[in-house]
Amino acid sequence: MLVFEFKTYGKSSQFTAVDEAIRTAKFVRNSCLRYWMDNQKVDKYDLNKYCAELAKNFPFASELNSQARQASAERTWSAISQFYHNCKKGTPGKKGYPQFQKDCRSVEYKSTGWKLANDRKSIKFTDKKGIGKLKLKGTRDLHFYEISQIKRVRLVKRADGIYVQFCIDIDRSENIEPSGNTIGLDVGLKEYYTDSNGVMVENPRFLPQSEKVLKRCQRRTSRKIKGSENRSKARQILGKRHLKISRQRKDHAIKLARCVVQSNDLIAYENLRIKNMVKNHCLAKSINDASWYQFRIWIEYFGKVFKRVTVAVNPAYTSQECSSCGAIVKKTLSTRTHVCKCGCVMDRDFNAARNILNRGLGTVGHTGTFALDASNALGDEASILAGEILLEQAIS
Repeated sequence: MLVFEFKTYGKSSQFTAVDEAIRTAKFVRNSCLRYWMDNQKVDKYDLNKYCAELAKNFPFASELNSQARQASAERTWSAISQFYHNCKKGTPGKKGYPQFQKDCRSVEYKSTGWKLANDRKSIKFTDKKGIGKLKLKGTRDLHFYEISQIKRVRLVKRADGIYVQFCIDIDRSENIEPSGNTIGLDVGLKEYYTDSNGVMVENPRFLPQSEKVLKRCQRRTSRKIKGSENRSKARQILGKRHLKISRQRKDHAIKLARCVVQSNDLIAYENLRIKNMVKNHCLAKSINDASWYQFRIWIEYFGKVFKRVTVAVNPAYTSQECSSCGAIVKKTLSTRTHVCKCGCVMDRDFNAARNILNRGLGTVGHTGTFALDASNALGDEASILAGEILLEQAIS
């Protein structure tokens, strides 16, 4: 599934209609959640039927496309099913009980309620919300895909405007020559990552670079009277600053992950529990700014696209264990050099990256560098889901 995003242009009345459609989608989602709470043995089909009852009882709900209402009900059921899954699995801590949505920023249409122009430069929404025709601006070309391949259309509200997302049903895959290289990655805060070859990539630290501007925008927002138009403008400026930082992180993660996957046949990385790591309030902001999880997600995605093996290994003792002799050398976070009795002296992150690669090679059944044949190993067969542990990974 590919997702193409375009920025939309239209009249202020049209964007007001988009806001109304988003509020209606939030109403349907929260109503379905309340219906599930009040009734036992409710499944997703019952929620879809309940959408029709909402349309009969509330005129503003009937103005939204019927499949858009069903899409909101599906979002509710997705949260409910995840809660059931966590309960059956015995996930430690909170199980993620579904919550009422307070800040909804998108509405999703299925195959009806919209019509794409022949030149693919505009889209018209045909339900009774009155959104009408919106112009599209983006770098993607939709002429390569049939209308039947577009399964979902989303209207997404962001700080800098309204965007339209097209979910296209197609499997992306590219064939490239095997490089014969394997690599282990140790992510960190000083350097973004250190690989098993000793190469270190600098941590861009996007948040500290923009923190001065963010604080100034936050002060200006706090000084405005709540509910005033000036406060609304200040909040929009502040939101644009945060949006720019998030886009910088995403762009950096995509480009770096693509380069790593294209250059290596096997990529081993740490299966980190970011949720637990950010409980350290001294490092939480830096860890979130590094966005290691987003980097991992894109490595796994490009692994499937380029048919590379991606392995998430257990990070326990990767920094303490000596990559030469296997001895445990205890060290604190402030100790940046690994010194072992066997004579091995190297940077601690480099040592950890070598241990990660060795564990990754041991997991897939190899003991050295090899050239991966795309016919006998695919990226999605060797990768594990985010949050799973190494022992639960099934590899052929």
